[in-house]
Amino acid sequence: MAADLEDLDDLVRRHDPDRWLATRFIGEPQARADVIALYAFDHELSKIAQVTNEPMMAEIRLTWWSEVIAEIFEGRPVRRHPVTLALADVIVRHKLPRELIDAMIEPRFENAGSRQAGPMMRLAVYVLCGEWAIVACAAEGWVEHDPEQLTEANQNLKGLPARGFPGVAYATFARIKPGASGLERRARLTWAVLRGRL
Repeated sequence: MAADLEDLDDLVRRHDPDRWLATRFIGEPQARADVIALYAFDHELSKIAQVTNEPMMAEIRLTWWSEVIAEIFEGRPVRRHPVTLALADVIVRHKLPRELIDAMIEPRFENAGSRQAGPMMRLAVYVLCGEWAIVACAAEGWVEHDPEQLTEANQNLKGLPARGFPGVAYATFARIKPGASGLERRARLTWAVLRGRL
């Protein structure tokens, strides 16, 4: 299982470097691995739009993931895949709400390329500090590039415990111009985590 977790960490590092970088601020190794499993799940869903432009093929892949989620929540044996096994463990241990998991999949039936940042933030914060997941909603509008929501997001995030902030920290990248250097991105993220503000 450790090799699978390393593989997932590498997968997220390669395909979602901003979120991967945010996970480096999660001190507890198990919590970091749990959030990485969620990000790997998001990558698998996002990859569907990249590997096919046929709506029927995308629907088949999304249905496969919907069935996996049903298996997990119904306590049935889960299909063997590194992401499904890690995701099942995270969902069961943290008692993640099914509606947030479904919210990652359902919109993609209409638009396979749709990326659901909001539910993913809430799931990450739920894993990191449970009851505070609703606070992550504050960052959702900001990550979707709505600058008017930045002040409100930072106000609402003030109450978020420090251990939960890495779950929303990557939203700070919405402040950076496209093409920013890796150093600028790392500095922005580090500053956001240290201040607890986007």
